[in-house]
Amino acid sequence: MTTAPGTMPEKSEAEDGSAATESPARKRGFLTPGRVLLLLALAVVVLDILAVRFVPPFPKGGQPGDACDFPSCFINSVIEFPPPAIVLDLSPATAPAVPPMVYFHPSISSTILTMWIVMALILLLAFLATRGMKMVPGRVQNAVEWAYEFGSDFAVGIGGEQARRYYPIFAGFFVFILFSNWSGLVPPVGKIEQLRAPTSDVNITIGLALTSFVIFESEGFRRLGLRGYLGKFFPLGEFRHGLGAGLLAIYVGIIELFLEFVKPVTLAMRLFGNIYGGEVALAVISALTLAIVPVALLGLEALLNLIQALIFSVLTLMFIMIAIEGHGSEEHKPAHPGDFAEGSTVLEGADNPQPEAA
Repeated sequence: MTTAPGTMPEKSEAEDGSAATESPARKRGFLTPGRVLLLLALAVVVLDILAVRFVPPFPKGGQPGDACDFPSCFINSVIEFPPPAIVLDLSPATAPAVPPMVYFHPSISSTILTMWIVMALILLLAFLATRGMKMVPGRVQNAVEWAYEFGSDFAVGIGGEQARRYYPIFAGFFVFILFSNWSGLVPPVGKIEQLRAPTSDVNITIGLALTSFVIFESEGFRRLGLRGYLGKFFPLGEFRHGLGAGLLAIYVGIIELFLEFVKPVTLAMRLFGNIYGGEVALAVISALTLAIVPVALLGLEALLNLIQALIFSVLTLMFIMIAIEGHGSEEHKPAHPGDFAEGSTVLEGADNPQPEAA
C-alpha cells in the first residue's frame, strides 16, 4: 500500500488492538503489590539464612564465635531484658549497677535515641506530604487529604461531633505510636544495643500515658469548670434526695475518682506488654526456626502493632469525651464561650430550636 509523500502510514485495526491490549500490561510494570510482598518475604528468608551462617549467636557476655548450645543459648542470646541499654550516661557517678525496670537517671537510652529518630522521620514525612499544596491536588495531596478526612470521620463516629476538635490529638498519638511500634520490626533496630523500639520500654509508655492523662483531665476542668468537674466525683447535691442516696453517690464517685488514676496505668502497661511480648515471641521463634515461620510472624506482629496504636489512640479520645461530659442530667456552665455544656438547652435544641413559653 502506497501513501502520499509527507504522510504517516495508517495502522491497521489489528495493530491498534494489539497496542491497546499491551499498554495496560506495560503500565502495570513488574513491581505489583503482590510481587513486592513476595520479594520482601524472600529478602527476609535470605537475610535469616545469611545471619545464621555468617553471624551465629553467641552466649550473652561472651565473644562472637564462642560455642552456643541449641536451643537455650540461641534463645537467650536474642532476648532483650526490659531495662533499655544506656547509650550516653549523663551522670556516671550515680548510675545504678543493675538498671531497674522503671528508674530516674539522667541518661540517653536506646529507646530514647530510637524515639528521636522516629520523630524526625515523622516530621520529614509530614513536611514532604504537605509542601506545595494546591487547590487542584495531586496524588500525594489527595492521599493525605483522604487519610485526614477518613480519620476525622472515624473519630466522629466513635465520640460524636465534639470529637472532631480532638482529632489532631488522636491522630498524633496514633501516628507516633504506630511508627514506634513498627520501628522494632526494621533492622537494625532491636539487633544492636544502641537501637530499640521505643514502646518496648515501659518508661516511654508511662510517659505517653501520663501525657494522655494530663490532656483528658485538663480538658475536663476546662470544659466543665472546677465545680462541675469535681461534682462528677463528689455529687453533694444527691443528699437532697436523702442521706442514703447521698452516701451511695459519694461512694460511687470516689470509686470513679480512683479509676481516673488507673487509666494511665492501664494505657501504659497494655502498650508495653503487647509490644515487648511480641518482640520476645518474635525473637524466640526466629531463634528456633528458620525463615518461613518468622516471616509469617513478622506480618502478624505488624498487624498487632497497628491495632495497639489504634487502641491507645481510641482510649485517649474516649477518655477525653468522658471527661467533658457532665454528671447525669446536671447542667454546667461552660468555662469558655462557645463550649456548650452537657444537658444545656442550647445543645439539645440546636437542630430544632423551640421558643420558650411565656
